[in-house]
Amino acid sequence: MNVAYKIVELPFTHPFTISKASKTHQPTFLVELDYFGIKAYGEAPAISYYHIPVEKMAEDFEAKKTFLEKFSFSDPERYWHYLHHLFPNNSFLVAALDIAGWDLYGKLKKKPLYKLWNLDLEQSPITDFTIGIDSIPMMIQKMKEKPWPIYKIKVGFENDIETLSILRQHTDAIFRVDANEGWDLETALKKLPTLKELGVQFVEQPLAKNNWEDMKVLYEHACLPIIADESCVSEIDVEKCHHFFHGINIKLTKCGGITPARRMIEKARSLEMKVMVGCMNESSIGSAAIAHLAPLLDYLDMDGPLLLEEDTATGIAFEEGKLIYPEGNGLGVTVNHLF
Repeated sequence: MNVAYKIVELPFTHPFTISKASKTHQPTFLVELDYFGIKAYGEAPAISYYHIPVEKMAEDFEAKKTFLEKFSFSDPERYWHYLHHLFPNNSFLVAALDIAGWDLYGKLKKKPLYKLWNLDLEQSPITDFTIGIDSIPMMIQKMKEKPWPIYKIKVGFENDIETLSILRQHTDAIFRVDANEGWDLETALKKLPTLKELGVQFVEQPLAKNNWEDMKVLYEHACLPIIADESCVSEIDVEKCHHFFHGINIKLTKCGGITPARRMIEKARSLEMKVMVGCMNESSIGSAAIAHLAPLLDYLDMDGPLLLEEDTATGIAFEEGKLIYPEGNGLGVTVNHLF
């Protein structure tokens, strides 16, 4: 196995702002596996508040490159367990390599991933489109640029409810809101009834990720479903979120890739929790990994390629929120000339 990586800075069409931070470019770590001439790809975007920059992914990759190249690949789940022990403190790098492992496996089996898993694409939910924090005129402009059936709107700032009320005047689309830990309990309890009146479907991560005491109160009194994001990073967090949240948002990069994500979906289902897989502004490589899991989900947040001005691959397309799947094996996408 030959392995390589590439670091890219992908510009956003508009600056992307949430309650925690703002950025104009998405730093992204790409990997390529070359197995007897069959090339496979994975991706992990860097998110500043998780403190695993692309430089750290590159450092760990280089330090263990020999071990990566000596691994005898047979199936992606065995590969994930190897990676998990090789990089115990770098789930982002593990995710990129795990996605590439599944891409390789699909190409070896000559099937797209959803066919390997016997999934029905007709069961895939439509994806939302994210409206980051901005001036009200700019948020309205973003909606006009991308008429969409579901918008995920970032909140957690002063006058966020007033902003949502104005946005509601410009669309009948479903709203989902994501506070990114931006509220306290009193604020959340006060705002939820108004959000329900505004046609909000659910609220994502309203309180600080470790504020379990207040989350319990909010869960018991919420008039809208509450979905965990920052509180649900890895597999062990799914059960922790039970009876504190109505559902979970799984991020492939945070949990370590497709392999643990599939287990998290199964666990959440056993607990009768709603399941969402969200993006971290992945380009089409990482987004394709999410797309193949879509038939297993209640909610889908896979708009990374729509938010970015440049992409790393082609094949994934959208038709008013509905996914148009690529025809190739594995992830199915065709990677641009990056390596």
